[in-house]
Amino acid sequence: MSHEEQKDSTAVLALAALGVVYGDIGTSPLYAIKEVFGNAHHPVPITPENVLGILSLVFWSLIVVVSFKYVALILRADNKGEGGIMALMARVLADQGITGRTRQAVILLGLFGAALFYGDGLITPAISVLSAVEGLEVATPVFAPYIVPITLGILVALFWIQRHGTAKVGASFGPITCVWFFALGALGVAQILRHPSVLAALWPGPALAFLVADPHLGFLAMGSVFLVVTGAEALYADMGHFGRRPIRLAWFGLVLPALLLNYFGQGALLLADPAAVKNPFYLMAPDWFLLPLVGLATAATVIASQAVITGVYSITQQAIQLGYAPRMELLHTSGSQMGQIYMPGVNWLMLLGVIALVLAFKSSTNLAAAYGIAVTGTMIITSLFAYLVARRQWGWRKRLALPVFGALLVLDLAFLGANSTKILDGGWFPLVFGGAIYLLLTTWKAGRELLQEKLDTQALLLKDFIPAIETPDTINVPGTAVFMTPYPEHVPHALLHNLKHNKVLHQQVALVTVTVESVPRVPSAQRVVVERLTHRFYRVHIHFGFMDPPDVPAALEWCGEQGLDMEPMTTSFFLGRETVVPRVGAAMPYWRKALFSGLCRNARTAADFFGLPPNQVVELGTRVTL
Repeated sequence: MSHEEQKDSTAVLALAALGVVYGDIGTSPLYAIKEVFGNAHHPVPITPENVLGILSLVFWSLIVVVSFKYVALILRADNKGEGGIMALMARVLADQGITGRTRQAVILLGLFGAALFYGDGLITPAISVLSAVEGLEVATPVFAPYIVPITLGILVALFWIQRHGTAKVGASFGPITCVWFFALGALGVAQILRHPSVLAALWPGPALAFLVADPHLGFLAMGSVFLVVTGAEALYADMGHFGRRPIRLAWFGLVLPALLLNYFGQGALLLADPAAVKNPFYLMAPDWFLLPLVGLATAATVIASQAVITGVYSITQQAIQLGYAPRMELLHTSGSQMGQIYMPGVNWLMLLGVIALVLAFKSSTNLAAAYGIAVTGTMIITSLFAYLVARRQWGWRKRLALPVFGALLVLDLAFLGANSTKILDGGWFPLVFGGAIYLLLTTWKAGRELLQEKLDTQALLLKDFIPAIETPDTINVPGTAVFMTPYPEHVPHALLHNLKHNKVLHQQVALVTVTVESVPRVPSAQRVVVERLTHRFYRVHIHFGFMDPPDVPAALEWCGEQGLDMEPMTTSFFLGRETVVPRVGAAMPYWRKALFSGLCRNARTAADFFGLPPNQVVELGTRVTL
């Protein structure tokens, strides 16, 4: 690719990144400043000193948290191009030096961070769309009774069209979001020109003065200021779609300037008219532009919600592939982009949660009280993981890594403390929801390990079994039998049951083990390793990345190059299906065993998950008491 073509490609990707990556953080101007000064519980009085202090805090939060921490540092901590807390956890765990208790702590923290992402991710569509539609009330009070119904209608439509795929849903996301950011900047410039004194907030003096003048109010205000950076974690989670360079170009070239201009413009408006605090974003606009701005804001918030929904799909897929969640239905909606997926179960559960939030909180101001607290926890875990990557993989010395990430961690903890005041006002919801997700993830992981231990005690070793079964008395049938098993050294239970009940062996027997590596994708040429055990038995190892679709039949096509030819029409797939029966015991509390049993019953079947042809699958069940 020539230099000019590379520049064009980067520019196109940067435009596309505006919608997917910056949709969340780009809609914060709708509610952030209003929440700081109009908060019902601890509003900041509108004085010149306070306005400048808040604007300075907003400016330096965007510079330090988003520009420095995420865009400059954390984007470097990708996992083969993929971002997000699960990908970062997988990168840390790939380090052979991370062992024992440290490894266990990394796994638990990573799962907790992912669970918290779900908690705040559920609020994003609700608060974004609700804050946009509230502009209708600014235009005319007639719309006031219809704000919630209109919001619900938009959200239902958004989740309904997810099955068509991200490409079709979001073909125009980039250009629309580009118009949105230019509108943000233009609205801000018009107000700044009237009160250019707000530009004094570009240096940290006003922020320090505000915090020193009233430390208690300053501490509480930090919880609302944090709303301007809540999209930073989603920015990192979505980086795999576009890469580092386009994301950085979009941030510094358009997003950051537009956000700053708009925030400073809202500050200038409040200095001129403190009564504008009821909705400073929409009151910046001239009357003739108000309704078009509501439409543009609604489109921007739908795009922001789309980005979060896609992020939840991706994290769920990664959790399933890495063995931390039960198998679920996953549909690939694009033949060319593997990252474009749709998960019906996750989609409808999210919709129910979002509807419940809108009906319960009824306004963006009420939702803002619940927003932000969970994502601060994810940010703290991201900082800890990034420190490990810097020390062990980037080669940073402790005297550099400790001050840099220590300072960022202190800032994260300060935001967490400020947001903790929101718990009783609604912040409990994302924490409770995230806690429930964490319980499910850890129960599934612990249950699978307990199940494996139980099966190991009952298993026969393959090296002892094969010589005993390879006798002239064994009845052979033509074709290939594929036995899926997670334990390559043991005889699959399905093979034992087949021998017991059908009393035959196929001419070829392939014992297939699927391993998901801690990298996003594995090249097709490196995906399959065939090991010949006897003239009949083969052991096949299939390796997928945690972002790869687990298509086993497609992977098995590579076996022919390694001496194992399988005729698709004469190949049968034998699967073992364990029915878990919980009982009271010391290994795990009974209620968690019962929960694990329920998850097993409702998990997607291995045949569906691995893409096996339905008319060639034989399932043989086993009851296992835990």
